[in-house]
Amino acid sequence: MSDQIAFASATALAGMIRDRKIGSLELLEHYLGRIERINPQVNAVIAFQIETARERAKAADAATMAGKSSGPLHGVPMTVKESFDVAGLPTTQGFTHFTSNIAATDALSVQRLQAAGAIVFGKTNVPVSLADWQSFNPIYGTTNNPWNLERTPGGSSGGSAAAMAAGLTGLEIGSDIGASIRDPAHYCGVYGHKSTFGVCARDGHSLPGMAMPDGDISVIGPLARSAHDLETALDLIAGPDAIDGRGWSVSLPRPTKTKLSDFRVAVMPTADTAPVDSAVRHRIEALADFLRKSGAQVDDEARPVDPAEAHEVFVMLLRAATSRGTNDETFERYVAERASMDGRSDYYAWLVRAVSMSHREWLHWHNRRNHIRLAWERFFGDYDLLLCPTAATTAFPHMQTGERWERMISVDGQPQPTTMQLFWAGYSGMAYLPSTIAPIGLAPDGLPVGVQIIAPAYGDHTAIRFAQLLEREYYGFVAPPAYA
Repeated sequence: MSDQIAFASATALAGMIRDRKIGSLELLEHYLGRIERINPQVNAVIAFQIETARERAKAADAATMAGKSSGPLHGVPMTVKESFDVAGLPTTQGFTHFTSNIAATDALSVQRLQAAGAIVFGKTNVPVSLADWQSFNPIYGTTNNPWNLERTPGGSSGGSAAAMAAGLTGLEIGSDIGASIRDPAHYCGVYGHKSTFGVCARDGHSLPGMAMPDGDISVIGPLARSAHDLETALDLIAGPDAIDGRGWSVSLPRPTKTKLSDFRVAVMPTADTAPVDSAVRHRIEALADFLRKSGAQVDDEARPVDPAEAHEVFVMLLRAATSRGTNDETFERYVAERASMDGRSDYYAWLVRAVSMSHREWLHWHNRRNHIRLAWERFFGDYDLLLCPTAATTAFPHMQTGERWERMISVDGQPQPTTMQLFWAGYSGMAYLPSTIAPIGLAPDGLPVGVQIIAPAYGDHTAIRFAQLLEREYYGFVAPPAYA
């Protein structure tokens, strides 16, 4: 079997299996063979259920021979982010004290994917607590970017994106609260979709003791080598859990636009709040030029909300949402430090105030968020989409010491804290909006660049449709040369 088949889209692979051009077991063994050769360098796939997967692949092949299909992902081998429960495998989120946390059942999204024919054979690497734009932890080590092993693949779904880019799996699923799907997709040159908040139930995506999987801002979504796979996977995982399903269901609107010239887009290639490196900015500007020539309505000036206000509101709500993971000692330290943070507007001051805020204070920030959501809604009365970066640079070199706000990346030769990336995560994420990441070219350093396609609430398929049109007419997935 040619190595090129490892880079086919999941929907194409399912079609080949149904047409008996390849077997599900044959394809699974092909991916396992690539993992044996490639994974020691990339370290993306870190846990396996191989025999279970082989039995399911054999069953899929038997069904194929009988003229039956289990769904749109029939027989396609895939992996999932380590933070999703897979029965029989540990869910640790990189914490050593959770190595014995063996899942008894699959996460709801994993169940839905497997019910549609997918065969989950392993899990992919994450940072500790899913809290970095890198993917390293003391259990499974460091995941490297297949485009340059000295660079990060992103995080927290870094193993997911690296596995997709290196051709180690057919499809992936990740989670995103601070660009954890979007940054890895951008850094590794694959497609990713951050769903509208609340659209996809997150049951089975939490550690023991947590009974609130739908915490503020956080969502799940697919990563893939084709925007068409994003559509297929989103349709499968969207919907409420068993409790909410008694009262409501999801019916995401389908876009009526069929060509790029149908779209009205605003383009935001950089921001004073979070400057973007020219390597990324120029690729987005080139895309804007292409869209103009294609007949799309393109506006370089329109902005839905004030970037500085949006950034502060997001960081406060984000750090409040993640404060449940703060241990008592750290929490008490933040409480003691709070008085000294008055008048400061840097990231660390926001962090301290957010973690130690009262519920009454949170309601104040939540109210500001809702004013921003209304401003976005007015903006989408005039525009279909906003195009912007997902990060300030291409994949940056590994850096694993110091606090995240102390680590610096170079933006056109100027140092910028890695935490400034939160601006591009939160501009839309804080307002619960969907975003699709699509690769749009390579930077001068040879690393991928993606564009973030932001759509109105519940406009997930509009963002994905635009990505599909770019895939067809502008640029699509390209395999890293070392692994093609």
